Amino acid sequence: MKNEIAGALLSIGAVFLRPEEPFTWASGIKSPIYCDNRLILTSPEARDKVENAISKTVKEKYPECEVLMGTSTAGIAHAAIAGHILNMPMGYVRGGAKDHGRQNKIEGDLKPGQKVVVIEDLISTGGSVIDVVDALREFGAEVLGVVSIYTYGMKKGLERLKEANVENTSLTDFDTTVALAAEKGYIKSESVKGLMMFRDNPSDDSWREFI
Repeated sequence: MKNEIAGALLSIGAVFLRPEEPFTWASGIKSPIYCDNRLILTSPEARDKVENAISKTVKEKYPECEVLMGTSTAGIAHAAIAGHILNMPMGYVRGGAKDHGRQNKIEGDLKPGQKVVVIEDLISTGGSVIDVVDALREFGAEVLGVVSIYTYGMKKGLERLKEANVENTSLTDFDTTVALAAEKGYIKSESVKGLMMFRDNPSDDSWREFI
């Protein structure tokens, strides 16, 4: 599954590797990869693969799940489509409570005690998805785990998820993408070492010497 999803994301440019001309993150870090999973929704073939993989993962790993909850905003559509496939209720968690109306942070007919799986599109440092899980736990939901489309597999993210007692299953990841990209000619095979160095320590710019 990891190779199939990685191939789909590479083919539509949802995951884009450009080690020779890295992207600049808001933090100033130079990154050889850019991930825009919003493009999945515009590609019927890739979308079918991703949504069916999310649904299969939820069904096999969390058969007791009662509600899917998407992260705002990128996880909402994927939670909705997977919820349709699974014939399961869905909702989503806002980045912050509304300042009008009922001032909800959690949208949907979620009840305390219900078993929930969070649907996320991308995990890097893990901070945003942990905030979602914390909000659901505070509400009284039982969070079984997270199913994400993609993860960078960065040490900081893995450590934060572990500390927060959050289990994440990603459809595919950075390592799989890099290996497949080298195999398919998206990147030079000699760039793989530098890319792995970036994953291990993004703030250390020395990975660029190996591209």
